[in-house]
Amino acid sequence: MEIIDAHAHIYPEKIAAKATSTIGEFYDIKMDMPSGTPEELIRVGRNAGITGFVVHSVATTAHQVRSINGFIQRECEAHPEFIGFITLHQDLSDEEILSEIELALASGMKGIKLHPDFQKFNIDDERAERFYRAAEGKLPILLHMGDDRYNYSAPERLVKMAKKYPDTTFIAAHFGGYRCWSESRLYKGLSNVYFDTCSSLPFISADEAKRLIDMHGADRFFFATDFPMWNAKEELERFNKIPLSDKEREMIFSGNIKRLLKL
Repeated sequence: MEIIDAHAHIYPEKIAAKATSTIGEFYDIKMDMPSGTPEELIRVGRNAGITGFVVHSVATTAHQVRSINGFIQRECEAHPEFIGFITLHQDLSDEEILSEIELALASGMKGIKLHPDFQKFNIDDERAERFYRAAEGKLPILLHMGDDRYNYSAPERLVKMAKKYPDTTFIAAHFGGYRCWSESRLYKGLSNVYFDTCSSLPFISADEAKRLIDMHGADRFFFATDFPMWNAKEELERFNKIPLSDKEREMIFSGNIKRLLKL
């Protein structure tokens, strides 16, 4: 089956090792990859049989947005297996947000990645709502979701926004809530919310993963590794333990993300 990794972080070589180490410290998790470079992603991905990658990085200041988005765009031009998502920041002006989205569309980028915990904004904050209005009908928004240490990305916040902006497409990472998987039930019935599988399978059982997939439908999930956090081969082994049909597996591996992003 074709496999697309729907959630992978990449960094320029000069900062990749430091960025990878910082992420590991933030989550208190030993990182599997020595660095998060584009070349490392391709190497470990191909070794696991992955042929496509949704790539992004997150801006922690407004000043970083343009340089990060330029980096992602250049890497997508250099690597046809990459599918680019831009970043935004809550301190951007309305005009700057719209400009970045227009540039993304013009350069073939396919979505927006936000990390409320890193960027320190509440998903339902008015400054964040500007993202959802600007992206409406244009680009899906992938959000880091959940973490019992913080409240920025609590699932109930996204539920509120998904109901308020029904024409904006959201992707709730980590089965809808890292370390808050039981709260995934809150998304039930929301047709504009999708989910990815990363940074969850090391912590929940195959049966629990199956329950969450069945709750929302296999057509709403994307396989992902959260590179450089987890070893791609091990993530595939964990995913393949979930009791799914071949059709469901194909949908989650590549069919759903290709349909949503019109690949």
